[in-house]
Amino acid sequence: MGMLARAAVLMSPLLFCNALLDLTGLNEIKGVWKGSTTLPCAYVPVKDFVQQMLMWTVVHDQSSGTIFRRDGSGDHILLSEYRGRVSVLKDVPGNVSLHILNLEISDRGAYTCQVTWRASNNSLIAKDITTKVEVVKVAATKPVIRASEPGLTFPAGARTSLTCVASGSPPISYRWFRSTAGGKALLLSSQAELAWDSLRPSDTGKYYCEAENRVGAGAVQQSDAVELTVRDVQRTQLSLYLVVLIAVVCSAVVFLVIFLIVCIRKPKEAQAYEVKFHNSRAAASSRCESTGHYEEPISFTENNYVMEPLKNKTSAEINVEKNEYDCLGNTQESEYEVGDTA
Repeated sequence: MGMLARAAVLMSPLLFCNALLDLTGLNEIKGVWKGSTTLPCAYVPVKDFVQQMLMWTVVHDQSSGTIFRRDGSGDHILLSEYRGRVSVLKDVPGNVSLHILNLEISDRGAYTCQVTWRASNNSLIAKDITTKVEVVKVAATKPVIRASEPGLTFPAGARTSLTCVASGSPPISYRWFRSTAGGKALLLSSQAELAWDSLRPSDTGKYYCEAENRVGAGAVQQSDAVELTVRDVQRTQLSLYLVVLIAVVCSAVVFLVIFLIVCIRKPKEAQAYEVKFHNSRAAASSRCESTGHYEEPISFTENNYVMEPLKNKTSAEINVEKNEYDCLGNTQESEYEVGDTA
């Protein structure tokens, strides 16, 4: 009884890890003829358990064999009909899925993924999972148009392309059309890609593509139309130049108006002038020779005149003032010197 308990204790870690080291995958997969498919097979790596060997085997209707084997010596493809068409990832621990290219009808069968691990005590654990593969021929689906660049508006002279994409059993043939007036279509290309090296404004229009393969009745599938727009770069540049020119002219006019307003509002500086005059008339008396200062009045409304009534003045005073007035008025032969006293 004690030996059984001891054996159970020793085997318990192995049983626990055996439960964790389990393979996951699919029971059945449908692959497309001439297409590619992946048979999933994966596990969660466990510490102290190292993958010792991986094998992919197949059972067809009339034959069977090992397709792929990975061990300490490397990867080996053992069936010649799969060489160059199968592969298993190396850099993803736990992912041992089988990738098959260019599926043939003869690839139908049951594929088994078997993984063997070595424990730290050199014991081995092996698990396997089987997936049934069916290879079918699929008619072409409705194609989708993909642009090489986001958006369908381009300047004249740009380079772009449109690609028609459809799924189904290859080979798939494509055709490109351009809609014209009257509902007619113009055939442009028999390739999946429609390319322009230098777009022109005349290339603006609606485009669509068709996809077809040989499966079934060979029904043609048509994509939704897309509209391509090509802008005229010269007109766009001319409009931009006009906008810039108008902005410059408006700025110049505003600057000129501001300059004129500032100049008009500039305060005038008061100036004083010295006036010297000499009366050369022989009849003038010495009191008529004088030197005076003239200052520009600050206000046009101010003057130095005082109105006095004559009734209180004597005739002698009036004669004196008259002589002074005659003396000042006799300036026909006077000489003036004007100078700025500022």
